[in-house]
Amino acid sequence: MVRLEDAVIARYEHHGHRFEILVDPDTIDDIKAGKIKNVIEYLVIDEIFKDARKGDRAGEEAIREVFGTTDVNEVAREIVIKGQVQLTTEQRRKMLEEKKKRIIMEIARNAINPQTKAPHPPKRIELAMEEAKVHIDPLKSVEEQIPIVLKALKPIIPIRFEKVKIAVKVSGEYYGKIYGELSKMGTLLQEEWQKDGSWIGLVEIPAGIQGEFFDMLNKRTHGNVQTKILRR
Repeated sequence: MVRLEDAVIARYEHHGHRFEILVDPDTIDDIKAGKIKNVIEYLVIDEIFKDARKGDRAGEEAIREVFGTTDVNEVAREIVIKGQVQLTTEQRRKMLEEKKKRIIMEIARNAINPQTKAPHPPKRIELAMEEAKVHIDPLKSVEEQIPIVLKALKPIIPIRFEKVKIAVKVSGEYYGKIYGELSKMGTLLQEEWQKDGSWIGLVEIPAGIQGEFFDMLNKRTHGNVQTKILRR
């Protein structure tokens, strides 16, 4: 459960009925994306209200009429997905800053300058967003807003999302040290063992993390690694 002072009101109105819950604002995106199954864990109290501030509970008949169930978990999920979230000024500011940071990092991870094939540093993206006067919605997901932000950035800086395929070759002793990280950072497309005991893998990663990718390989193998970019 979340503390009352940390919660926000999510409200859904339908056919003259109003339904409200007190929910953790940091979970809104994940609930909408279906990443959180047990929504009740993030409510102040597992109740559906018609007026949360007054503590007036919604009637079971009205809940069933609108949602087709009285299961608090399912009803709370629908309220978040279909309704509106009421934020205080401070909550909105905090969520806006966090959402902006996540958008910047996601763009920096996936985007490059198509002219130089180099990644854009997060600070450059942030400054370009400010110059383009990009509006960030604290209640919309990062995924929803990235295409809008990219469109706004293109007149300011050359930018596009791109993936890179990199062939990696290491001796068998380093295979276990890099395999988990390879899977986390990208998609392993092909792999095979050579007769000399070495391992070769073809990995596709977001173009913006090439530097991070090569740093990881060199650190884990102490520089005993061969790489080749196949397509940029």
